[in-house]
Amino acid sequence: MSKEKSNDYFAMMADLAGYCVRVSEELGRILKSYNPDRLEEDLKRLHAIEHESDTRRHDLVAKLVREFITPIERIDIMDITDCIDDVTDAVEDILIKMYMYNVKSLRDDALVFGDLIQKHCIELERIFKEFGNYKRSKTLHGHIVDLNRLEEEADALYMKAVRRLHVTDADINPREARVWSEIYSCMEHACDTCERASDLVENVIMNNS
Repeated sequence: MSKEKSNDYFAMMADLAGYCVRVSEELGRILKSYNPDRLEEDLKRLHAIEHESDTRRHDLVAKLVREFITPIERIDIMDITDCIDDVTDAVEDILIKMYMYNVKSLRDDALVFGDLIQKHCIELERIFKEFGNYKRSKTLHGHIVDLNRLEEEADALYMKAVRRLHVTDADINPREARVWSEIYSCMEHACDTCERASDLVENVIMNNS
């Protein structure tokens, strides 16, 4: 009898990263045609993607529990998988905040942030598509560097957007300023979580080289 083929955890992690792209693309579409009257419906669509990602994550964990030999340390697979899941949660949380605070219209910086989040997630997926070939890949390091550069852009945008609330638009309603400060924080957190997942990949590469 032939031995059962080992599970391809690198492919499963890449699959999860694909959900990050899907949820960020959906958020981008929602922001570009923003309609506060459709927020509840939009949130359900976004949550459906996040829920599907959760299901895939549970499948991976269930297989990992039964696996005897793994291609990298079991704890590394779990940490990375959890961090990818945190990305989809962080993107969903942006729209949850908009829904809870009943945001009626978008600020220009939010649209820029939406595009930047999508770029982060696309780069993250590229990293995970190359991760399985980390010992020989000629492009993986470049993708990690590119994601770090994007995160620096996100940090700069976050500072500029929040400062604008309190300086350039100093006459803004204090409640609106607080709401947007929190939303921008959620957006920056989504970008930061992408970088954290990339850092975990980099640590695995260093520990296995």
